[in-house]
Amino acid sequence: MVSAAEQMAANTSWAALGKATDLRNRILFTIGLLIVYRLGTFIPVPGIDAAALRQFMEQAGQGIGGMVSMFTGGALGRMGIFALGIMPYISASIIVQLLTSMVPSLEQLKKEGEQGRKKINQYTRYGTVALATAQAYGLAVSLEQGDLATDPGMYFRMACMITLVGGTMFLMWLGEQITQRGIGNGISLIIFVGIIAEVPAAIAQFFASGRSGAISPAVIIGVILMVIAVIMFVVFMERALRKIHIQYPRRQVGMKVYDGGSSHLPVKVNPAGVIPAIFASSLLLLPTTISAFSSGAATGPVMSWLLANFGPGQPLYLLFFVAMIVFFAYFYTFNVSFKPDDVANNLKNQNGFVPGIRPGKKTAEYIEYVVNRILVLGSGYLALVCLLPEVLRGQFAIPVYFGGTSVLIVVSVTMDTIQQVQSHLLAHQYEGLIEKSQLRGRNKKRTKRGPSRR
Repeated sequence: MVSAAEQMAANTSWAALGKATDLRNRILFTIGLLIVYRLGTFIPVPGIDAAALRQFMEQAGQGIGGMVSMFTGGALGRMGIFALGIMPYISASIIVQLLTSMVPSLEQLKKEGEQGRKKINQYTRYGTVALATAQAYGLAVSLEQGDLATDPGMYFRMACMITLVGGTMFLMWLGEQITQRGIGNGISLIIFVGIIAEVPAAIAQFFASGRSGAISPAVIIGVILMVIAVIMFVVFMERALRKIHIQYPRRQVGMKVYDGGSSHLPVKVNPAGVIPAIFASSLLLLPTTISAFSSGAATGPVMSWLLANFGPGQPLYLLFFVAMIVFFAYFYTFNVSFKPDDVANNLKNQNGFVPGIRPGKKTAEYIEYVVNRILVLGSGYLALVCLLPEVLRGQFAIPVYFGGTSVLIVVSVTMDTIQQVQSHLLAHQYEGLIEKSQLRGRNKKRTKRGPSRR
């Protein structure tokens, strides 16, 4: 049975976008900030040898350098001011969320509502500054050791650090502004635009390799079919739901008695969305980003081992990737996106209950049991989508932009943004109906006249 709201959303016309002024302003605001982000990726860090950097990135493009460059929208390949990308912020978010689950004071702060959330966000920003500073210093030293700096020295290091840290903090601010005043999730959209902007060049390079004979026509056709199949599979799984039946008892308000109703609690197969894949990728890139820029003589035994075993396509890389995806799928779901205790308390406050389950703690346990079973399928789906293209990419030298992580990010962010646009259109349609009903009511009052006198 489709609800009235779902029917109304399905019948919402995209032509109504021109009438929804607030939504149009939000979309234009989002596009404007994303254009600013793309322009920033072409502004270079001072003191970089452009020719040496281009030669290095051509050699590292198929390895970890290509993966890092994908998440920075190509800014790392050009050593732009956004070369660190948004990854320090994501890494800081991971650390703060882990600490929130383990440290009682932070856990108590999380329960304090809006004030606690603002305080945790402040700690995340401090962590972003610390991580970005450490990564910027390591990257500056690595650029010097790799002979990619025109004038190495303390001045170059300070200029590089200030520029890169400032670029990351500006990106974090852009993401927050998009989330608050624009449309969609700002951080996800920044990563999404960075991937989409580099896809045409990756496709052209892929077909050029086919024309030169480096890749056979059968592999090209297979990759195209694989990408289409992955997109269809992602769309199907992201829309899949497990509905928990909810019953509402009869209630009396004043002298009126309202009949009890039934509804359902939708639980997505993948409640965490694309976050586990982004978190897992950021953790894999964190220890290898700096070492990839170091020269062979300057790389220590630990970094050499990391580069040899945690490169894309390596067994340890794939194993760690799958383990992190599964971990973050459970962690993010139960700590951020879907908390069984909060859901059970909300149902109890609304006098709703699951048939056969006592409200309160028993309902929370039942919901947790259901979500745990669903996440077995959801985390497995995420791991499969991210892992299979990575294996094929390592075997056939497929561009990194055709990998499972990039396809998952693009499809998931697109679906989420379209859903938010439809929600705004639906709200605008409701507002229009309310205004029309109010105007009709006023007109009826005005046209009503008293009895004529004779």
